Amino acid sequence: MDDDLWALIEPLLPPWPERSPGPKPVDDRRCLQGILFVLYQDIAWQLLPQELGFGSGQSCWRRLERWQQGRRFRPAAPSTACRVERGRRTRLVASMRGRFPRAREKRGAATGPSPVDRRKTGSKHHLICDGRGTPLHVITTAANVNDVTQTLALVDGIPPVAGRVGHPRRRPDALLGAKAYDSKAVRRELRSRRVMPVISRKGAPNIKGLGKLRYVVEQTFSLLHQFKRLAVRWERRLELHAFVSLACSIICWRRLKKTDDRVPSG
Repeated sequence: MDDDLWALIEPLLPPWPERSPGPKPVDDRRCLQGILFVLYQDIAWQLLPQELGFGSGQSCWRRLERWQQGRRFRPAAPSTACRVERGRRTRLVASMRGRFPRAREKRGAATGPSPVDRRKTGSKHHLICDGRGTPLHVITTAANVNDVTQTLALVDGIPPVAGRVGHPRRRPDALLGAKAYDSKAVRRELRSRRVMPVISRKGAPNIKGLGKLRYVVEQTFSLLHQFKRLAVRWERRLELHAFVSLACSIICWRRLKKTDDRVPSG
């Protein structure tokens, strides 16, 4: 983790109590590095190598739980990565692919029969991103939840996006989707939010050129699945499944850094 990224994350973490019992805790930055190591390598918490200096897997897990309970940890990348989109036409793409193969044996929150294999329970991600594949909002539900039911929740969950002159935007100009998201109720609600639905209708030919615009959603899911921990959901408690937000923040940060490197200095 570089210093610039840590400078954005550190103010979002709750401070450690001055008078806390027990030994001196591991530094927040090292604990976060241990959490990211688990996210990248998909290893069990107890298998985190202590020789790396990140502390034990239990300490990293408890620190992540404490940050989640504090409700102060928020990914800062979606509000800053909007600089990547400056000067481009706004469009959003929604998709609900990226199913997890299975969950734990005792199940947990947001699990259900997998459409691929009914004998196994699992979860899946519902994702909305902008026209260049920058993730804006992710929802985790059971694997048997209908995709179209989460469309409005994704649109309403978009955080304020700044970067242009005026107030930060919370709504796109248009929402692109495949036939799986065709619904009269959804179209009506989107128009009431002043969002133009660009969704192919069932029983009619696909909108010409829509597939070339929606491929960025598949690209974003591929970027998410590069983090091996996201392939299988091991946590039974949904509130501790914060790896999705961390992965999205890292993707946004990489795009932001790449754009800043291209901007000439003068």
